[in-house]
Parts: sequence; structure tokens; C-alpha cells
Amino acid sequence: MADPIEIGGQTIGPGETKRLEIPVARLPSHTMLNLPVTVVNGNGQGPRLWLSAALHGDEINGMEIIRQVLKKINGSPLHGLVIAVPIVNVFGFNLQSRYLPDRRDLNRSFPGSKRGSLASRLANLFMTEIVARATHGIDLHTAAPPRINLPQVRCNLEDPETRRCAEAFGAPVMLHSSAPRGALRNAAARLGLPVLLYEAGEPFHFNHDAIAVGVEGVLRVMAELEMITLPTTVQRVKSAEPKNSTWIRAGQSGIFYLETELGRRVKRRERLGVISDPFGEARQTVKAPYNGMVIGHTTNPLVHQGDGILHLAELNPTQ
Repeated sequence: MADPIEIGGQTIGPGETKRLEIPVARLPSHTMLNLPVTVVNGNGQGPRLWLSAALHGDEINGMEIIRQVLKKINGSPLHGLVIAVPIVNVFGFNLQSRYLPDRRDLNRSFPGSKRGSLASRLANLFMTEIVARATHGIDLHTAAPPRINLPQVRCNLEDPETRRCAEAFGAPVMLHSSAPRGALRNAAARLGLPVLLYEAGEPFHFNHDAIAVGVEGVLRVMAELEMITLPTTVQRVKSAEPKNSTWIRAGQSGIFYLETELGRRVKRRERLGVISDPFGEARQTVKAPYNGMVIGHTTNPLVHQGDGILHLAELNPTQ
């Protein structure tokens, strides 16, 4: 039998699902803003998985992934616990902004402080109420504007448990990466939690392929952790594991004409696009520096010299 758990001052018993609103802070109007949380406590013992999205207020794909995952596991046998937070940066989400009202990046504010900035206080609340009660985590993101990402998992692949979860997720690409200081993934890893960061799609858009890959990936991780039985409609998928990745930068300012697409495998020196002036002259060809896969690119054709315009993952010859 599973144990009861207390989150936000409320107790969720075995076999219970509760939707919580944890107070964060008041707006200048004195209206209270709350952190929306759904807790699904299974009947059997198992891992405690947190799912989070919209750490940046413009990243809405993860919110939809969480909604669909909760719908799919509703009524099914569950071993363990799911703590789902579809909108972490409630301030940015309501303002349709990536950041908090003071322009701070929430994902550079962890583990936070009770007496710090608004971002620091929200980070502290999330660490205390959510992360501290979990054994595993999946943090759902999209690209920063004006970019779009191929579905990919970024994590510490040198940690065996994290690698097991990343392989189970089955995104098209999984990349070994260290989380920057102040990131949620960094703070959780310091507590010994295996955490996956899922990057897919673009801000302020529902990218349906990115959402579908994310939903199936979360379900595969839950099945790997023996929390659920994997639905027969969801198949195991092997991820490509690049050696590294590089943002190709614009060699000149101008109009960028992209001639490739997300997920495409390209060869060294293959033409990926052209940068020109508005008349189609003063052209500069953009070429692949190595054999790889396109995992991200700008969505704004107006570029400045030095802008990151295309993200290329370097693949092993056998991949």
C-alpha cells in the first residue's frame, strides 16, 4: 500500500487524486497568484515522479503534455506518485512573457530563497513543495524565441539512473549536458535526483509532433520505473546520441533562407541555407561543418552577424 503524502498543506492518500493551488504571492492588485498542482497517488509503492512545464512563461507545449499524460493515466493502476505542475512561472504565463515581472529568468534562480527576489522565492517554493518530495523529475521546455527545437532530451548521461530514464524516454535525440548554475535541473541533481530536460518546439505554439513525442516519452519513463504498464499503442524507440552539438552562426547580416529542416541528417559541407541582402545579392552559403542532424534553427529570417541560426548535432558514423 502506498503512503499518504502532504503537499501544500494538504494530504493525498493512497488511490487519491487532488488538484491543489499553492499560494505564491499577491499581485499589485492584491489578487493571490497560486501554483497549480495535480497530485496522483497510486495504490502501490513506487517512485515519486514530478512533471513540470512553463518554467518560462512562453513555453506551453509542456503544459499540454502534462494534461494529456494525466488524462491517459487516469483510472489506470499506478505504483508510486505523480506530482504534475503544468505552469511553474505563473507570472510569466499570465503576462505572456518568458520571464517574471522583474525580467529575471526563473530557470537561473534555483534553489532560491525565502527572502530573495520574486524569482528566488518561487524557486524556493517549488524546491520545497515539489522537488523535495520526488525521486525523479522530468522538466518540459521549448526553444527560446525566435527558435524551434527538434524533440530532444538533455541530461547527465554519465549518471546510470538518469541514462536509464533518458533511453526509456525515446526522444529522437538525447544529449549529455551539464545544467548551468541556477537551473532547476542543477538544483535537483545536487539533491541526488535524476532529472530529464525535454526540449521541443517553439514558444507560444502547440507543436503537435513535439507534444506527441513528449507524451509518449513520459509514459515510457513511467513504464521503465514500473509505475504503469506501457500502453500497447506506445512503442519503444531508440534515441540517437550525438557526440556534441554546435550552433552555426551567421557569417554576415542579412536575410537567411533555410534550405533544410528539423531532424534531417546532413553531410559535411552540405548546403544548409543562404544569407543574402534584400536584393538576393551579397550571398553567403551556410554549410554543415560535419556529418550530423539538424536539431534546432531560428524561425526569424532576419539575422545579424554572429546570430545562432542553426543547431547541428554531430553523429557517429554508425548512427
